[in-house]
Amino acid sequence: MVSVLQNVAIDCADAYELAQFWSEVTGCLLHPEDKPGDPEIDVMLPEGPLLHFNQVPEPKTVKNRIHLCLRPKTSREEEVKRLLSLGATLVADRREPDGAGWAVLADPEGNEFCVLRSESDRAAMSS
Repeated sequence: MVSVLQNVAIDCADAYELAQFWSEVTGCLLHPEDKPGDPEIDVMLPEGPLLHFNQVPEPKTVKNRIHLCLRPKTSREEEVKRLLSLGATLVADRREPDGAGWAVLADPEGNEFCVLRSESDRAAMSS
């Protein structure tokens, strides 16, 4: 017997607002029954687990122990710009001059996530 990963739960102050941010990040829709004011909201990813936003009373206070890593379909640089325009903030820049590395961003509630090199970025480095 094994367990199946159902969702990745993210605690937050406003489940609907944060889920909308992540819906724009991923290009995936919210669960059709979810609405503003609901304490739990799901972003329906096409494969794998759901992103589950769970409203909690306490604020985030320290660095995440688990975080999401994104591999963009466009270049890493284009995706970082897009995410910053959606309301993310740059937390740490781990990008190297040779194109390696990643960018650490935070969503509007301060949850850190990484933007990795895209497949095209990776291919360009190996040629």
